[in-house]
Amino acid sequence: MLLQGLRESWDLDSIFSGGSRSEEFLTAISNIEAQLAALNKKIENFQLDSMEAVVKDVQETAALLNECISFVGCLTAQDVNDKQALTLRGKLESMNAIYCTILVLLDNKMAEIPDGDWNKALEGEYLSSVAFSLNERRNLASQKLSYEQEALMNDLAVDGYHSWSTLYDTVVGKIGIEVEQNGKKETLSVGQAENRMTSADRQERETVFTKYTEAWAQQGDYCAEALNHIAGFRNSVYRHRQWDDVLKEPLDINRMSADTLNAMWQAIDENKNLFVSYLDRKASLLGLEKLSWHDVDAPLSSADSKMSYDEAANFIVEQFQSFSPKMAEFSKKAFEKQWIEAEDRTGKRPGGFCTGFPVKNETRIFMTFSGTPSNVSTLAHELGHAFHSHVMDDMPYLATEYAMNVAETASTFAELVVSDAAVRNAKTKEEKIALLEDKAQRSVAFFMNIHARFLFETRFYEERKKGLVSVERLNELMTEAQKEAFCNSLESYHPYFWASKLHFYITDVPFYNFPYTFGYLFSACIYAIAKQEGSSFEEKYIALLRDTASMTVEELAMKHLNEDVTKPAFWKKGVEVAMEDVTEFLELTK
Repeated sequence: MLLQGLRESWDLDSIFSGGSRSEEFLTAISNIEAQLAALNKKIENFQLDSMEAVVKDVQETAALLNECISFVGCLTAQDVNDKQALTLRGKLESMNAIYCTILVLLDNKMAEIPDGDWNKALEGEYLSSVAFSLNERRNLASQKLSYEQEALMNDLAVDGYHSWSTLYDTVVGKIGIEVEQNGKKETLSVGQAENRMTSADRQERETVFTKYTEAWAQQGDYCAEALNHIAGFRNSVYRHRQWDDVLKEPLDINRMSADTLNAMWQAIDENKNLFVSYLDRKASLLGLEKLSWHDVDAPLSSADSKMSYDEAANFIVEQFQSFSPKMAEFSKKAFEKQWIEAEDRTGKRPGGFCTGFPVKNETRIFMTFSGTPSNVSTLAHELGHAFHSHVMDDMPYLATEYAMNVAETASTFAELVVSDAAVRNAKTKEEKIALLEDKAQRSVAFFMNIHARFLFETRFYEERKKGLVSVERLNELMTEAQKEAFCNSLESYHPYFWASKLHFYITDVPFYNFPYTFGYLFSACIYAIAKQEGSSFEEKYIALLRDTASMTVEELAMKHLNEDVTKPAFWKKGVEVAMEDVTEFLELTK
Protein backbone atom coordinates (compact mmCIF):
# COMPACT_ATOMS: atom_id res chain seq x y z
CA MET A 1 0.00 0.00 0.00
CA LEU A 2 1.15 3.52 -0.74
CA LEU A 3 -0.13 4.83 2.58
CA GLN A 4 0.03 2.79 5.80
CA GLY A 5 -0.51 3.38 9.50
CA LEU A 6 -2.22 6.71 8.97
CA ARG A 7 -3.40 8.57 12.06
CA GLU A 8 -7.08 9.49 12.01
CA SER A 9 -6.63 12.64 14.10
CA TRP A 10 -5.30 15.88 12.71
CA ASP A 11 -2.23 17.88 13.63
CA LEU A 12 -3.15 21.43 14.62
CA ASP A 13 0.16 22.19 16.34
CA SER A 14 1.78 23.09 13.02
CA ILE A 15 -0.67 26.00 12.87
CA PHE A 16 -0.59 27.09 16.54
CA SER A 17 0.88 24.74 19.14
CA GLY A 18 -1.01 24.20 22.38
CA GLY A 19 -4.66 24.14 21.31
CA SER A 20 -7.01 26.65 22.91
CA ARG A 21 -4.31 27.51 25.50
CA SER A 22 -1.73 28.32 22.81
CA GLU A 23 0.38 31.39 23.59
CA GLU A 24 1.22 31.63 19.90
CA PHE A 25 -2.49 31.73 19.06
CA LEU A 26 -3.19 34.42 21.66
CA THR A 27 -0.30 36.48 20.26
CA ALA A 28 -1.78 36.21 16.76
CA ILE A 29 -5.13 37.44 18.09
CA SER A 30 -3.40 40.43 19.71
CA ASN A 31 -1.62 41.16 16.43
CA ILE A 32 -4.95 41.20 14.62
CA GLU A 33 -6.34 43.71 17.11
CA ALA A 34 -3.37 46.01 16.46
CA GLN A 35 -3.69 45.56 12.67
CA LEU A 36 -7.40 46.35 12.78
CA ALA A 37 -6.79 49.58 14.68
CA ALA A 38 -4.06 50.67 12.25
CA LEU A 39 -6.15 49.68 9.22
CA ASN A 40 -9.15 51.64 10.47
CA LYS A 41 -7.02 54.81 10.78
CA LYS A 42 -5.60 54.34 7.27
CA ILE A 43 -9.04 53.95 5.75
CA GLU A 44 -10.46 56.93 7.64
CA ASN A 45 -7.75 59.00 5.93
CA PHE A 46 -8.15 57.16 2.64
CA GLN A 47 -6.88 58.81 -0.54
CA LEU A 48 -6.83 57.31 -4.01
CA ASP A 49 -3.03 57.36 -4.18
CA SER A 50 -2.85 55.22 -0.99
CA MET A 51 -5.29 52.57 -2.26
CA GLU A 52 -2.64 49.99 -3.14
CA ALA A 53 -1.10 50.16 0.35
CA VAL A 54 -4.54 49.94 1.97
CA VAL A 55 -5.55 46.91 -0.13
CA LYS A 56 -2.28 45.17 0.80
CA ASP A 57 -3.00 45.77 4.50
CA VAL A 58 -6.59 44.57 4.09
CA GLN A 59 -5.38 41.31 2.60
CA GLU A 60 -2.71 40.75 5.24
CA THR A 61 -5.21 41.35 8.05
CA ALA A 62 -7.87 39.19 6.42
CA ALA A 63 -5.45 36.30 5.99
CA LEU A 64 -4.37 36.31 9.65
CA LEU A 65 -7.93 36.79 10.90
CA ASN A 66 -9.14 33.85 8.83
CA GLU A 67 -6.18 31.78 9.98
CA CYS A 68 -7.33 32.28 13.58
CA ILE A 69 -11.03 31.77 12.81
CA SER A 70 -10.23 28.50 11.03
CA PHE A 71 -8.10 27.36 13.96
CA VAL A 72 -10.74 28.02 16.59
CA GLY A 73 -13.33 26.40 14.30
CA CYS A 74 -11.20 23.24 14.29
CA LEU A 75 -10.88 23.33 18.09
CA THR A 76 -14.62 23.62 18.68
CA ALA A 77 -15.36 20.91 16.09
CA GLN A 78 -12.98 18.35 17.57
CA ASP A 79 -14.26 18.96 21.11
CA VAL A 80 -17.65 20.61 21.56
CA ASN A 81 -16.91 20.93 25.28
CA ASP A 82 -13.75 23.04 24.85
CA LYS A 83 -15.02 26.10 26.72
CA GLN A 84 -11.81 28.10 26.21
CA ALA A 85 -12.12 27.60 22.44
CA LEU A 86 -15.75 28.72 22.57
CA THR A 87 -14.70 31.86 24.44
CA LEU A 88 -11.99 32.60 21.87
CA ARG A 89 -14.46 31.97 19.06
CA GLY A 90 -16.70 34.65 20.54
CA LYS A 91 -13.75 37.07 20.68
CA LEU A 92 -12.81 36.34 17.06
CA GLU A 93 -16.41 36.79 15.94
CA SER A 94 -16.33 40.25 17.53
CA MET A 95 -13.05 41.03 15.77
CA ASN A 96 -14.45 39.77 12.49
CA ALA A 97 -17.38 42.15 12.93
CA ILE A 98 -14.89 45.00 13.40
CA TYR A 99 -13.06 43.90 10.25
CA CYS A 100 -16.35 43.78 8.30
CA THR A 101 -17.20 47.27 9.56
CA ILE A 102 -13.80 48.55 8.43
CA LEU A 103 -14.45 47.01 4.99
CA VAL A 104 -17.83 48.75 4.84
CA LEU A 105 -15.98 52.05 5.38
CA LEU A 106 -13.50 51.15 2.63
CA ASP A 107 -16.33 50.16 0.28
CA ASN A 108 -18.01 53.51 0.82
CA LYS A 109 -14.73 55.37 0.27
CA MET A 110 -14.20 53.46 -2.99
CA ALA A 111 -17.77 54.18 -4.10
CA GLU A 112 -17.07 57.93 -3.81
CA ILE A 113 -14.19 57.77 -6.32
CA PRO A 114 -15.21 59.02 -9.81
CA ASP A 115 -15.42 56.22 -12.38
CA GLY A 116 -12.61 57.56 -14.54
CA ASP A 117 -10.14 57.83 -11.66
CA TRP A 118 -11.25 54.44 -10.35
CA ASN A 119 -10.72 52.62 -13.64
CA LYS A 120 -7.30 54.22 -14.09
CA ALA A 121 -6.23 53.13 -10.60
CA LEU A 122 -7.15 49.53 -11.36
CA GLU A 123 -4.83 49.46 -14.36
CA GLY A 124 -1.82 49.12 -12.03
CA GLU A 125 -0.21 45.67 -11.84
CA TYR A 126 -1.05 44.99 -8.19
CA LEU A 127 -4.63 46.29 -8.09
CA SER A 128 -5.51 44.70 -11.43
CA SER A 129 -4.90 41.27 -9.83
CA VAL A 130 -7.82 41.90 -7.43
CA ALA A 131 -9.87 44.22 -9.66
CA PHE A 132 -12.91 41.91 -9.82
CA SER A 133 -13.22 41.77 -6.05
CA LEU A 134 -12.74 45.53 -5.64
CA ASN A 135 -15.30 46.34 -8.35
CA GLU A 136 -17.74 43.90 -6.79
CA ARG A 137 -17.40 45.50 -3.36
CA ARG A 138 -17.68 49.04 -4.77
CA ASN A 139 -20.84 48.20 -6.75
CA LEU A 140 -22.51 46.43 -3.82
CA ALA A 141 -21.79 49.41 -1.54
CA SER A 142 -24.08 51.54 -3.70
CA GLN A 143 -26.95 49.10 -2.98
CA LYS A 144 -26.56 49.09 0.79
CA LEU A 145 -27.33 51.51 3.62
CA SER A 146 -25.01 54.26 4.82
CA TYR A 147 -21.71 53.38 6.43
CA GLU A 148 -23.02 54.24 9.92
CA GLN A 149 -26.07 51.97 9.52
CA GLU A 150 -24.15 49.04 8.03
CA ALA A 151 -21.49 49.38 10.76
CA LEU A 152 -24.17 49.32 13.45
CA MET A 153 -25.75 46.20 11.96
CA ASN A 154 -22.40 44.42 11.92
CA ASP A 155 -21.82 45.28 15.58
CA LEU A 156 -25.29 44.19 16.66
CA ALA A 157 -24.94 40.94 14.70
CA VAL A 158 -22.23 39.64 17.04
CA ASP A 159 -24.49 39.27 20.07
CA GLY A 160 -27.65 38.88 18.02
CA TYR A 161 -27.51 37.20 14.64
CA HIS A 162 -24.31 35.15 15.00
CA SER A 163 -24.94 34.21 18.62
CA TRP A 164 -28.06 32.26 17.64
CA SER A 165 -25.83 30.07 15.47
CA THR A 166 -23.48 29.59 18.43
CA LEU A 167 -26.41 28.65 20.66
CA TYR A 168 -27.49 26.04 18.12
CA ASP A 169 -23.98 24.51 18.12
CA THR A 170 -24.13 24.33 21.93
CA VAL A 171 -27.50 22.55 21.83
CA VAL A 172 -26.24 20.02 19.26
CA GLY A 173 -23.10 19.32 21.27
CA LYS A 174 -25.18 18.33 24.28
CA ILE A 175 -27.53 15.97 22.44
CA GLY A 176 -27.02 12.32 23.40
CA ILE A 177 -29.02 9.67 21.56
CA GLU A 178 -29.53 6.56 23.66
CA VAL A 179 -29.88 3.32 21.71
CA GLU A 180 -29.79 -0.35 22.56
CA GLN A 181 -28.29 -3.03 20.35
CA ASN A 182 -27.74 -6.69 21.21
CA GLY A 183 -28.74 -5.94 24.79
CA LYS A 184 -26.10 -3.25 25.12
CA LYS A 185 -27.03 0.40 25.75
CA GLU A 186 -24.92 3.23 24.39
CA THR A 187 -25.19 6.98 23.94
CA LEU A 188 -24.40 8.31 20.47
CA SER A 189 -23.50 11.81 19.35
CA VAL A 190 -25.53 13.30 16.50
CA GLY A 191 -22.75 12.44 14.01
CA GLN A 192 -22.50 8.85 15.21
CA ALA A 193 -26.27 8.41 14.99
CA GLU A 194 -26.29 9.73 11.43
CA ASN A 195 -23.64 7.17 10.47
CA ARG A 196 -25.76 4.37 12.00
CA MET A 197 -28.65 5.32 9.73
CA THR A 198 -26.72 3.96 6.75
CA SER A 199 -26.67 0.49 8.38
CA ALA A 200 -27.70 -2.51 6.30
CA ASP A 201 -29.94 -3.60 9.19
CA ARG A 202 -33.34 -1.93 8.72
CA GLN A 203 -34.34 -2.49 12.32
CA GLU A 204 -31.20 -0.66 13.47
CA ARG A 205 -31.88 2.21 11.04
CA GLU A 206 -35.48 2.48 12.21
CA THR A 207 -34.58 2.31 15.90
CA VAL A 208 -31.81 4.91 15.62
CA PHE A 209 -33.95 7.19 13.45
CA THR A 210 -36.82 7.04 15.95
CA LYS A 211 -34.50 7.93 18.86
CA TYR A 212 -32.78 10.55 16.71
CA THR A 213 -36.11 12.20 15.88
CA GLU A 214 -37.18 12.10 19.53
CA ALA A 215 -33.94 13.84 20.52
CA TRP A 216 -34.53 16.65 18.01
CA ALA A 217 -38.18 16.95 19.06
CA GLN A 218 -37.02 17.50 22.64
CA GLN A 219 -34.79 20.35 21.44
CA GLY A 220 -37.34 21.64 18.92
CA ASP A 221 -38.27 24.80 20.85
CA TYR A 222 -34.61 25.85 21.18
CA CYS A 223 -33.90 25.15 17.51
CA ALA A 224 -37.03 27.02 16.42
CA GLU A 225 -36.00 30.05 18.50
CA ALA A 226 -32.57 30.07 16.86
CA LEU A 227 -33.89 29.57 13.34
CA ASN A 228 -36.63 32.19 13.71
CA HIS A 229 -34.23 34.85 14.99
CA ILE A 230 -31.57 34.12 12.37
CA ALA A 231 -34.22 34.52 9.67
CA GLY A 232 -35.75 37.53 11.41
CA PHE A 233 -32.42 39.33 11.50
CA ARG A 234 -31.79 38.65 7.80
CA ASN A 235 -35.28 39.75 6.81
CA SER A 236 -34.89 42.99 8.78
CA VAL A 237 -31.59 43.77 7.09
CA TYR A 238 -33.08 43.10 3.66
CA ARG A 239 -36.11 45.27 4.43
CA HIS A 240 -33.95 48.23 5.44
CA ARG A 241 -31.82 47.84 2.31
CA GLN A 242 -35.04 47.63 0.27
CA TRP A 243 -34.14 44.21 -1.07
CA ASP A 244 -37.46 42.55 -1.81
CA ASP A 245 -36.14 39.15 -2.88
CA VAL A 246 -34.77 36.93 -0.11
CA LEU A 247 -32.57 35.25 -2.74
CA LYS A 248 -30.80 38.47 -3.76
CA GLU A 249 -28.01 38.13 -1.18
CA PRO A 250 -27.28 34.40 -1.74
CA LEU A 251 -27.29 34.95 -5.52
CA ASP A 252 -24.92 37.93 -5.19
CA ILE A 253 -22.63 35.95 -2.88
CA ASN A 254 -22.56 33.06 -5.35
CA ARG A 255 -21.98 35.48 -8.26
CA MET A 256 -24.84 34.04 -10.27
CA SER A 257 -28.13 35.26 -11.71
CA ALA A 258 -31.69 34.17 -10.93
CA ASP A 259 -31.90 32.98 -14.55
CA THR A 260 -29.07 30.53 -13.90
CA LEU A 261 -30.67 29.24 -10.69
CA ASN A 262 -34.08 28.83 -12.32
CA ALA A 263 -32.59 27.08 -15.35
CA MET A 264 -30.85 24.59 -13.06
CA TRP A 265 -33.98 23.68 -11.10
CA GLN A 266 -36.01 23.49 -14.32
CA ALA A 267 -33.62 20.95 -15.84
CA ILE A 268 -33.83 18.87 -12.65
CA ASP A 269 -37.63 19.05 -12.32
CA GLU A 270 -38.12 17.98 -15.92
CA ASN A 271 -36.02 14.86 -15.42
CA LYS A 272 -36.99 13.57 -11.97
CA ASN A 273 -39.11 10.63 -13.14
CA LEU A 274 -36.11 8.38 -13.69
CA PHE A 275 -34.91 9.04 -10.14
CA VAL A 276 -38.36 8.16 -8.80
CA SER A 277 -38.03 4.87 -10.71
CA TYR A 278 -34.71 4.33 -8.96
CA LEU A 279 -36.31 4.90 -5.53
CA ASP A 280 -39.13 2.49 -6.40
CA ARG A 281 -36.64 -0.15 -7.58
CA LYS A 282 -34.58 0.27 -4.42
CA ALA A 283 -37.71 -0.23 -2.31
CA SER A 284 -38.49 -3.41 -4.21
CA LEU A 285 -34.95 -4.74 -3.76
CA LEU A 286 -35.22 -4.07 -0.01
CA GLY A 287 -38.56 -5.90 0.11
CA LEU A 288 -40.57 -2.74 0.76
CA GLU A 289 -43.62 -1.17 -0.85
CA LYS A 290 -42.03 2.27 -0.56
CA LEU A 291 -38.90 3.67 1.03
CA SER A 292 -39.13 5.59 4.27
CA TRP A 293 -36.80 8.54 4.91
CA HIS A 294 -34.36 6.34 6.84
CA ASP A 295 -34.18 3.86 3.93
CA VAL A 296 -33.06 6.33 1.25
CA ASP A 297 -29.35 6.05 2.15
CA ALA A 298 -29.48 2.38 3.14
CA PRO A 299 -27.06 -0.01 1.42
CA LEU A 300 -28.70 -2.65 -0.76
CA SER A 301 -26.36 -5.40 0.36
CA SER A 302 -26.02 -6.64 3.91
CA ALA A 303 -22.43 -7.59 3.12
CA ASP A 304 -19.77 -5.65 4.97
CA SER A 305 -18.52 -3.15 2.39
CA LYS A 306 -16.59 -1.01 4.83
CA MET A 307 -13.07 0.23 4.22
CA SER A 308 -10.39 0.97 6.75
CA TYR A 309 -9.07 4.53 6.81
CA ASP A 310 -5.81 3.42 5.14
CA GLU A 311 -7.74 1.58 2.43
CA ALA A 312 -9.94 4.61 1.78
CA ALA A 313 -6.89 6.89 1.56
CA ASN A 314 -5.17 4.67 -0.98
CA PHE A 315 -8.35 4.18 -2.97
CA ILE A 316 -8.92 7.94 -3.24
CA VAL A 317 -5.32 8.77 -4.14
CA GLU A 318 -5.28 6.03 -6.80
CA GLN A 319 -8.46 7.35 -8.46
CA PHE A 320 -7.24 10.95 -8.38
CA GLN A 321 -4.00 9.80 -10.02
CA SER A 322 -5.91 8.55 -13.08
CA PHE A 323 -7.25 12.04 -13.71
CA SER A 324 -4.85 14.48 -12.08
CA PRO A 325 -1.40 13.55 -10.76
CA LYS A 326 -1.26 16.95 -9.03
CA MET A 327 -4.49 16.30 -7.14
CA ALA A 328 -3.24 12.83 -6.16
CA GLU A 329 0.09 14.14 -4.91
CA PHE A 330 -1.62 16.87 -2.90
CA SER A 331 -4.07 14.40 -1.31
CA LYS A 332 -1.23 12.03 -0.39
CA LYS A 333 0.45 14.96 1.37
CA ALA A 334 -2.78 15.78 3.25
CA PHE A 335 -2.98 12.22 4.61
CA GLU A 336 0.70 11.99 5.51
CA LYS A 337 0.90 15.36 7.21
CA GLN A 338 -2.24 14.67 9.27
CA TRP A 339 -4.39 17.41 7.85
CA ILE A 340 -7.50 15.26 8.40
CA GLU A 341 -9.55 14.70 11.58
CA ALA A 342 -11.53 11.51 10.92
CA GLU A 343 -11.63 9.63 14.24
CA ASP A 344 -15.01 8.13 15.19
CA ARG A 345 -15.52 9.27 18.77
CA THR A 346 -17.95 11.14 20.98
CA GLY A 347 -17.56 14.83 21.75
CA LYS A 348 -17.14 15.90 18.11
CA ARG A 349 -19.61 18.07 16.25
CA PRO A 350 -21.50 16.36 13.40
CA GLY A 351 -20.88 16.85 9.69
CA GLY A 352 -17.79 17.47 7.64
CA PHE A 353 -15.91 20.51 6.42
CA CYS A 354 -12.66 21.75 4.93
CA THR A 355 -11.11 24.96 6.21
CA GLY A 356 -8.12 26.90 4.96
CA PHE A 357 -5.15 28.50 6.68
CA PRO A 358 -4.08 31.23 4.23
CA VAL A 359 -0.95 32.30 6.15
CA LYS A 360 0.53 28.79 6.40
CA ASN A 361 -0.92 27.72 3.03
CA GLU A 362 -2.40 24.61 4.60
CA THR A 363 -5.90 23.16 4.92
CA ARG A 364 -7.65 20.93 7.46
CA ILE A 365 -10.46 18.45 6.88
CA PHE A 366 -12.99 17.43 9.54
CA MET A 367 -15.35 14.45 9.46
CA THR A 368 -16.27 11.29 11.38
CA PHE A 369 -15.03 8.22 9.49
CA SER A 370 -16.60 4.82 10.16
CA GLY A 371 -15.67 3.14 6.88
CA THR A 372 -18.94 3.42 4.96
CA PRO A 373 -19.04 4.20 1.21
CA SER A 374 -20.66 7.51 2.18
CA ASN A 375 -17.67 8.31 4.43
CA VAL A 376 -15.27 7.59 1.56
CA SER A 377 -17.26 9.96 -0.66
CA THR A 378 -17.18 12.65 2.03
CA LEU A 379 -13.42 12.26 2.34
CA ALA A 380 -12.97 12.66 -1.43
CA HIS A 381 -15.38 15.61 -1.37
CA GLU A 382 -13.42 17.49 1.29
CA LEU A 383 -10.10 16.75 -0.43
CA GLY A 384 -11.59 18.39 -3.53
CA HIS A 385 -12.16 21.54 -1.48
CA ALA A 386 -8.61 21.37 -0.17
CA PHE A 387 -7.12 20.98 -3.66
CA HIS A 388 -9.10 24.00 -4.86
CA SER A 389 -7.49 26.12 -2.13
CA HIS A 390 -4.08 24.61 -2.85
CA VAL A 391 -4.00 25.65 -6.53
CA MET A 392 -4.65 29.26 -5.43
CA ASP A 393 -1.89 29.40 -2.79
CA ASP A 394 0.20 31.87 -4.80
CA MET A 395 -2.67 34.27 -5.52
CA PRO A 396 -3.63 37.50 -3.65
CA TYR A 397 -6.06 36.86 -0.81
CA LEU A 398 -8.94 38.83 -2.38
CA ALA A 399 -8.54 36.78 -5.58
CA THR A 400 -9.05 33.53 -3.64
CA GLU A 401 -12.40 34.33 -2.02
CA TYR A 402 -14.47 32.04 -4.23
CA ALA A 403 -18.14 31.48 -3.50
CA MET A 404 -19.75 28.33 -2.18
CA ASN A 405 -21.25 27.16 -5.49
CA VAL A 406 -17.93 26.98 -7.31
CA ALA A 407 -16.31 25.62 -4.13
CA GLU A 408 -18.78 22.74 -4.33
CA THR A 409 -17.78 22.24 -7.95
CA ALA A 410 -14.27 21.17 -6.97
CA SER A 411 -15.46 18.94 -4.15
CA THR A 412 -18.16 17.11 -6.07
CA PHE A 413 -15.85 16.80 -9.05
CA ALA A 414 -13.44 14.93 -6.77
CA GLU A 415 -16.28 12.63 -5.72
CA LEU A 416 -17.13 11.92 -9.37
CA VAL A 417 -13.53 11.01 -10.19
CA VAL A 418 -13.48 8.48 -7.34
CA SER A 419 -16.92 6.96 -7.86
CA ASP A 420 -16.76 6.71 -11.65
CA ALA A 421 -13.40 4.94 -11.56
CA ALA A 422 -14.76 2.54 -8.95
CA VAL A 423 -17.67 1.59 -11.23
CA ARG A 424 -15.32 1.04 -14.17
CA ASN A 425 -13.08 -1.22 -12.08
CA ALA A 426 -15.88 -3.27 -10.51
CA LYS A 427 -14.97 -6.97 -10.54
CA THR A 428 -18.49 -8.43 -10.25
CA LYS A 429 -22.05 -7.52 -11.22
CA GLU A 430 -22.97 -7.21 -7.53
CA GLU A 431 -20.10 -4.81 -6.88
CA LYS A 432 -21.07 -2.72 -9.89
CA ILE A 433 -24.69 -2.52 -8.72
CA ALA A 434 -23.58 -1.39 -5.27
CA LEU A 435 -21.32 1.32 -6.72
CA LEU A 436 -23.94 2.55 -9.17
CA GLU A 437 -26.46 2.64 -6.36
CA ASP A 438 -24.11 4.78 -4.29
CA LYS A 439 -23.83 7.24 -7.19
CA ALA A 440 -27.61 7.25 -7.72
CA GLN A 441 -28.06 7.87 -4.00
CA ARG A 442 -25.92 10.99 -4.23
CA SER A 443 -27.87 12.23 -7.26
CA VAL A 444 -31.05 11.88 -5.22
CA ALA A 445 -29.40 13.89 -2.45
CA PHE A 446 -28.56 16.76 -4.83
CA PHE A 447 -31.76 16.70 -6.91
CA MET A 448 -34.31 15.88 -4.19
CA ASN A 449 -32.96 16.27 -0.66
CA ILE A 450 -31.27 19.59 -1.36
CA HIS A 451 -34.21 20.72 -3.49
CA ALA A 452 -36.39 20.09 -0.41
CA ARG A 453 -34.04 22.25 1.68
CA PHE A 454 -34.25 25.03 -0.90
CA LEU A 455 -38.04 24.87 -1.11
CA PHE A 456 -38.36 24.81 2.69
CA GLU A 457 -35.98 27.68 3.30
CA THR A 458 -37.44 29.92 0.57
CA ARG A 459 -40.98 29.43 1.91
CA PHE A 460 -39.95 29.69 5.55
CA TYR A 461 -38.25 33.05 4.98
CA GLU A 462 -41.35 34.40 3.26
CA GLU A 463 -43.58 33.17 6.09
CA ARG A 464 -41.18 34.55 8.70
CA LYS A 465 -41.83 38.07 7.36
CA LYS A 466 -45.31 37.79 8.92
CA GLY A 467 -44.08 36.69 12.36
CA LEU A 468 -42.55 33.81 14.32
CA VAL A 469 -43.04 30.35 12.83
CA SER A 470 -43.97 27.60 15.31
CA VAL A 471 -42.33 24.19 15.64
CA GLU A 472 -45.51 22.59 14.29
CA ARG A 473 -45.55 24.87 11.24
CA LEU A 474 -41.82 24.31 10.62
CA ASN A 475 -42.53 20.57 10.61
CA GLU A 476 -45.37 21.10 8.11
CA LEU A 477 -43.23 23.27 5.82
CA MET A 478 -40.43 20.72 5.93
CA THR A 479 -42.69 17.74 5.18
CA GLU A 480 -44.43 19.59 2.34
CA ALA A 481 -41.08 20.49 0.78
CA GLN A 482 -39.81 16.91 1.07
CA LYS A 483 -42.96 15.48 -0.50
CA GLU A 484 -42.71 17.92 -3.41
CA ALA A 485 -38.99 17.43 -3.96
CA PHE A 486 -39.25 13.62 -3.76
CA CYS A 487 -42.40 13.59 -5.96
CA ASN A 488 -44.38 11.87 -3.16
CA SER A 489 -42.27 8.76 -3.67
CA LEU A 490 -41.55 7.98 0.01
CA GLU A 491 -43.65 6.24 2.65
CA SER A 492 -42.59 8.65 5.44
CA TYR A 493 -40.52 11.79 5.79
CA HIS A 494 -38.36 13.68 8.31
CA PRO A 495 -40.38 16.62 9.70
CA TYR A 496 -37.58 17.65 12.11
CA PHE A 497 -34.99 17.88 9.34
CA TRP A 498 -35.12 21.70 9.74
CA ALA A 499 -33.80 21.21 13.29
CA SER A 500 -31.20 18.55 12.58
CA LYS A 501 -29.55 20.20 9.55
CA LEU A 502 -26.67 22.43 10.62
CA HIS A 503 -26.73 24.28 7.29
CA PHE A 504 -29.92 26.17 8.15
CA TYR A 505 -28.13 27.73 11.14
CA ILE A 506 -24.96 28.94 9.44
CA THR A 507 -24.90 32.74 9.58
CA ASP A 508 -21.79 33.32 7.47
CA VAL A 509 -23.55 32.23 4.28
CA PRO A 510 -27.33 32.45 3.66
CA PHE A 511 -29.12 29.64 1.81
CA TYR A 512 -26.51 26.96 2.27
CA ASN A 513 -28.31 24.59 -0.11
CA PHE A 514 -28.60 25.30 -3.86
CA PRO A 515 -24.82 25.83 -4.30
CA TYR A 516 -24.34 22.11 -3.59
CA THR A 517 -26.60 21.17 -6.50
CA PHE A 518 -24.96 23.80 -8.69
CA GLY A 519 -21.55 22.33 -7.89
CA TYR A 520 -22.72 18.78 -8.53
CA LEU A 521 -24.16 19.52 -11.96
CA PHE A 522 -21.43 21.98 -12.97
CA SER A 523 -18.79 19.41 -12.06
CA ALA A 524 -20.68 16.67 -13.95
CA CYS A 525 -20.47 18.77 -17.11
CA ILE A 526 -16.78 19.46 -16.47
CA TYR A 527 -16.16 15.76 -15.86
CA ALA A 528 -17.82 14.83 -19.16
CA ILE A 529 -15.38 17.16 -20.93
CA ALA A 530 -12.45 15.78 -18.92
CA LYS A 531 -13.27 12.22 -20.00
CA GLN A 532 -13.21 13.33 -23.63
CA GLU A 533 -9.93 15.24 -23.35
CA GLY A 534 -8.06 12.91 -20.99
CA SER A 535 -4.97 13.98 -19.06
CA SER A 536 -4.59 17.18 -21.10
CA PHE A 537 -7.62 18.57 -19.26
CA GLU A 538 -5.80 18.80 -15.91
CA GLU A 539 -4.26 22.21 -16.64
CA LYS A 540 -7.56 23.55 -18.01
CA TYR A 541 -9.29 22.39 -14.84
CA ILE A 542 -6.72 24.10 -12.63
CA ALA A 543 -7.05 27.29 -14.73
CA LEU A 544 -10.82 27.20 -14.20
CA LEU A 545 -10.38 26.77 -10.42
CA ARG A 546 -7.94 29.68 -10.27
CA ASP A 547 -10.55 31.94 -11.93
CA THR A 548 -13.41 31.02 -9.58
CA ALA A 549 -13.08 34.17 -7.45
CA SER A 550 -12.44 36.53 -10.35
CA MET A 551 -15.65 36.39 -12.41
CA THR A 552 -19.32 35.48 -12.34
CA VAL A 553 -20.29 31.85 -12.94
CA GLU A 554 -21.80 32.86 -16.26
CA GLU A 555 -18.45 34.35 -17.32
CA LEU A 556 -16.52 31.41 -15.89
CA ALA A 557 -18.54 28.83 -17.86
CA MET A 558 -18.32 30.83 -21.07
CA LYS A 559 -14.54 31.39 -20.77
CA HIS A 560 -13.49 27.86 -19.82
CA LEU A 561 -16.32 25.67 -21.18
CA ASN A 562 -17.92 27.86 -23.88
CA GLU A 563 -21.32 27.17 -22.26
CA ASP A 564 -24.36 29.33 -21.37
CA VAL A 565 -25.44 28.38 -17.85
CA THR A 566 -28.59 30.56 -17.99
CA LYS A 567 -30.20 27.94 -20.26
CA PRO A 568 -31.67 24.61 -19.02
CA ALA A 569 -29.87 22.86 -21.91
CA PHE A 570 -26.51 23.23 -20.14
CA TRP A 571 -27.80 21.81 -16.87
CA LYS A 572 -29.54 18.94 -18.64
CA LYS A 573 -26.09 17.71 -19.73
CA GLY A 574 -25.16 17.32 -16.08
CA VAL A 575 -28.46 15.65 -15.22
CA GLU A 576 -27.91 13.20 -18.10
CA VAL A 577 -24.54 12.18 -16.63
CA ALA A 578 -26.40 11.15 -13.46
CA MET A 579 -29.21 9.54 -15.47
CA GLU A 580 -26.72 7.24 -17.22
CA ASP A 581 -25.81 5.70 -13.86
CA VAL A 582 -29.46 5.25 -12.87
CA THR A 583 -30.33 3.72 -16.25
CA GLU A 584 -27.50 1.20 -15.90
CA PHE A 585 -28.56 0.44 -12.31
CA LEU A 586 -32.16 -0.21 -13.40
CA GLU A 587 -30.94 -2.47 -16.22
CA LEU A 588 -28.69 -4.52 -13.94
CA THR A 589 -31.40 -4.95 -11.28
CA LYS A 590 -34.29 -6.02 -13.53
